[in-house]
Amino acid sequence: MKKLLALLLVLTMVAALGTTAFADDAKVGKTVLKVAFNQSSANPEYAVLEKISDDLYDATEGRYSLEIYPDASLGDQAQTLEMVMIGALDMSLVGNAIIEPYSSDFAIIATPYVYDSIDHQEKVFESNDDALKALYATTEDHGFVVLSTYSLGARNLYTRDGPVTTPEELKGLKIRVMGSDTCLNMMNAMGGSGVAMAQGDVYSAIQTKTLDGAENNINTYIDLVQYEVAPYYNYTGHLLLPDELVISKMILDQMSPEDQAALRKVCEDSIPYAFDLVAEAAVENQKKGEELGVTFSEADIPAFQALCQDLIKENAEKSDITKGMYELILSLRETDADAK
Repeated sequence: MKKLLALLLVLTMVAALGTTAFADDAKVGKTVLKVAFNQSSANPEYAVLEKISDDLYDATEGRYSLEIYPDASLGDQAQTLEMVMIGALDMSLVGNAIIEPYSSDFAIIATPYVYDSIDHQEKVFESNDDALKALYATTEDHGFVVLSTYSLGARNLYTRDGPVTTPEELKGLKIRVMGSDTCLNMMNAMGGSGVAMAQGDVYSAIQTKTLDGAENNINTYIDLVQYEVAPYYNYTGHLLLPDELVISKMILDQMSPEDQAALRKVCEDSIPYAFDLVAEAAVENQKKGEELGVTFSEADIPAFQALCQDLIKENAEKSDITKGMYELILSLRETDADAK
């Protein structure tokens, strides 16, 4: 009942926000699709959503555009995904861990150390391979459709009391992770103690020593000013966590086949743009972190990788879909020739 009441409250908020004013030069479609986004407008993925909106307006001759609600103004990611599933909200950009409870097969694309690099991950998400399509299809029975997948870059550990560069130094530390079995198992395998917690609670939990640290990409770390309470950023590079742009199946089905195809195309075309923006932001935020007094440390990545091999195997062998995805990931790994 509490969950239902909370959902109804958020739905009321969505209705109230329907009169948001647009800039004079904004491309506003005849139908405006509301998109929930849990981070700030300074985040690179916000710019990606803006690009999709403009491109969708052009591709549908003004029939559709997006309206973005940042800063978790419509609720957290789990709440907004629930609203998308029932058609109460059009779209949301959510972390992979939010989708995993509905389709555990998604764990394979969010497994620690499964990618060689951010470029390798980008190749997987741009591939439009049958294995990727089969993975996306697993969500449709739950009422939502995955349109495209992005990444905010490598996630690393950041800690309150000092650098953590080895599994031994991580041992026993309470580290916030997203609330999925994969993320919890990952942190426990790496030597720490994983604690699932909403992002909005992380700053105060580190500040009050409920947590010893957390893990996230450099862009989010700086954007959420968590360097104030955890000034040690340790380059473990353990996870390239995907973010999926999802749409309500109910809403998608109401669009004409031509407009559906246009939406899918502009989302697919936005992937390289997103990866380029994230890479640029990471360089800028590293410099900003250095100016703010953050201590950056290189970690013993092979030592952490070795501890995650069983988890990689477990996630890869969950189903025929995960086996297919893992084969795709392996096939797109950089060779020595590619690296040169």
